[in-house]
Amino acid sequence: MGKRRKKSTQITEDKDVRLKILYCGICHSDLHSVKNEWENSTYPILPGHEVVGVVTEVGSKVQKYKVGDRVGVGCMVGACHTCENCENNLENYCPKYILTYNSLNYDGTKTYAGYSDHMVANERYVFRIPDNLPLDAAAPLLCAGITTYSPLKYFGLDKPGMKVGVLGLGGLGHVAVKFAKAFGAIVTVISTSPHKKKEAVEQLGADSFLAAMGTLDGIIDTVSTALALVPLLSLLKSHGKIIMVGAPEKPLELPVFPLIMGRKIIAGSGIGGMKETQEMIDFAGKHNITPEIEVIPMDYVNTAMERLAKGDVKYRFVLDVGNTLKAA
Repeated sequence: MGKRRKKSTQITEDKDVRLKILYCGICHSDLHSVKNEWENSTYPILPGHEVVGVVTEVGSKVQKYKVGDRVGVGCMVGACHTCENCENNLENYCPKYILTYNSLNYDGTKTYAGYSDHMVANERYVFRIPDNLPLDAAAPLLCAGITTYSPLKYFGLDKPGMKVGVLGLGGLGHVAVKFAKAFGAIVTVISTSPHKKKEAVEQLGADSFLAAMGTLDGIIDTVSTALALVPLLSLLKSHGKIIMVGAPEKPLELPVFPLIMGRKIIAGSGIGGMKETQEMIDFAGKHNITPEIEVIPMDYVNTAMERLAKGDVKYRFVLDVGNTLKAA
């Protein structure tokens, strides 16, 4: 990925929070952005939107945090705060949202993120990490956690006894299994890799590995490749739904007839608002939900990206920023 770019991390607004970054998760979105696979990258890019650390300074009007607090920053650092979405705590769907990296601040400067030693964000976009959650394992909750928690809640798959399928057992999928189980759902992992059955059931607590036709209330699709939808639709009950949270590079083929026969739904969901993200983190703290991680030093990041591209990680890389990145 090249040499780290120096950037300003000084507090400039009275609602700013400055944090020393200790850990940062590596998301598949980072890989897409670095390789410009979504064709929207503007270089240089400093990735990382699963950022956790400790507050080192706060602006004069910051009320939620103080120096020493354990905090995190996720996928967003700004929004308009006046549109209908923002007014309903859905900043993630604001048409003027600002991403944590590869985006522009309102003053025209670029946003840079978590593969660094310090970061500054408005307190609205900073989250408190419960004391019982290890910071390294908490990092992926800021993206993988909210990306799977939010659709489970919104689409009513968070009720005890709901039959939920999780397609794909990677960085997103394994967290989806943990949240669904904590909600009391009956969870089936759907994967084309038979060798994952043991870890899905014995390690992550899934109830089964294969689903019968017409048995599932919903499926959380976490994969980033274009798969055939008809076989998945056949697994749903009437009124069942497939919620896409992975982001395939190529368009999907959508036959309409299987939707009509059963009033089924294919929907999408992207992260969550700030209120819901904090709710998710608190829920994870209450139920001791943490992603399965492999902690790596900063100088291993290029190798980690190569392994991520091949699916060679169980299940999320986390950069040990605090111990391995020397201040420049």
